[in-house]
Amino acid sequence: MKQCQSLSTMAEVIKLGVSAVVDELLAPACCDKSQINEGTDAGSQVIELVNNLFIKAVQEEASDIHIEPFQDRTQIRFRVDGILHQKFQLPKGILNPLVSRLKVMANLDITERRLPQDGRIELKMSNIDLDLRISTVPTIFGEKVVIRIFNKEQINHYTLEKLDFSPENYRLVKSFLQRPYGLLLVTGPTGSGKTTTLYTALKSLNSAEKNIVTVEDPVEYVLEGVNQTQINTKAGATFSTYLRSILRQDPDVIMIGEIRDLDTARIAVRAATTGHLVLSTMHTNDAPGALNRLIDMGVEPFMVVSSLLGVIAQRLVRRVCKHCREGRQISDVKYTLPETAEIQQFSNPPGCIKCNHTGYRGRIALHEVLKMTPFLQKLVLQQVSAAALREAALKEGMIPMSRDGFNKAVQGLTTIQEVLRVCGEDNRLLKGLKAAVLWTKGGVLDGSSL
Repeated sequence: MKQCQSLSTMAEVIKLGVSAVVDELLAPACCDKSQINEGTDAGSQVIELVNNLFIKAVQEEASDIHIEPFQDRTQIRFRVDGILHQKFQLPKGILNPLVSRLKVMANLDITERRLPQDGRIELKMSNIDLDLRISTVPTIFGEKVVIRIFNKEQINHYTLEKLDFSPENYRLVKSFLQRPYGLLLVTGPTGSGKTTTLYTALKSLNSAEKNIVTVEDPVEYVLEGVNQTQINTKAGATFSTYLRSILRQDPDVIMIGEIRDLDTARIAVRAATTGHLVLSTMHTNDAPGALNRLIDMGVEPFMVVSSLLGVIAQRLVRRVCKHCREGRQISDVKYTLPETAEIQQFSNPPGCIKCNHTGYRGRIALHEVLKMTPFLQKLVLQQVSAAALREAALKEGMIPMSRDGFNKAVQGLTTIQEVLRVCGEDNRLLKGLKAAVLWTKGGVLDGSSL
């Protein structure tokens, strides 16, 4: 009886116009057919809808798919280059069959609609191996689903040289990775490319002479020649649980997916001071903030000083579309400049079919790289404020992220608007906009005011 009701519901959904949506999404089917179960005509329509939804997201290089229930409709949005875009409005009746199909593919409980669930789908599309992370959360109008899309082959295209470091920051990062021991942290918000930076660093270190071990939750990309461990959270394991054992595995390099608690932090700094190179991530607003975060967690300041090599803070901004970018004077984007300033041309793309009329295609990273110096070590031991530590780091030569972003806007890689969106409209950046346009005819940007 329940099956009949389910089929009736799905048939009704198709009457509401699902077939039209499928036609709109229709593209040559190229996913692994073993993932698809044949069913009724109504069920096949939902299967086709899901498959073509994945295809469309991959074609548009989306990082996430949002399936959102509302009172009178089901909305689908794609996150492309860090920005959400509304793509489709579906009938409300499609929600449950659509979510059920995704749950079946991710081996989730299709009868559980009151509690959040997390799952995973692995499939192949156009010879691309995809790893899809599924998260469901109940809302007042039904279950919302977010699908994070990982291209398993993507990491193979990255090298340190392709991570958008400025020449100064690149030299610093290379020097960190050449050290036989110590702690290197990568910080930034979720989705800022921290994992990509860590994996690329591991690739640069990978050799037959080194034993590289990772502890991750979860493993996002598989690296050849690296011993990767995924935390079994269902068994109650944590990063610290695995790290204690890994230290007995004779590692040369240890990568910790994230330092989340005091136990993990203490093991990481202890490993870094006993002959291991340790790489990990944290969530802080800037590079100096990582030092304060470790101390706030409970790590002794002398352990921070003796273990930390440096910190890489990063954010992602959208890259200007190379097909439609055009120069605009900085005064055109509503900034006041001295009358005597030589006005520099900045990219301000109008948008074209290549970039879906957004003016941007792809993303680049902005960085702020802190190197621990004797002066900074002294301040850490004194436990000065975060503001004082940042000011000292700037005096010691750290290039602030806003200046790195401004330099990349001058190069035509991104726009001033993107830099301000990510870095915030702080006084330091706005002052820099006035001063840094005074640059030599050869294109060497001073930018010391940023």
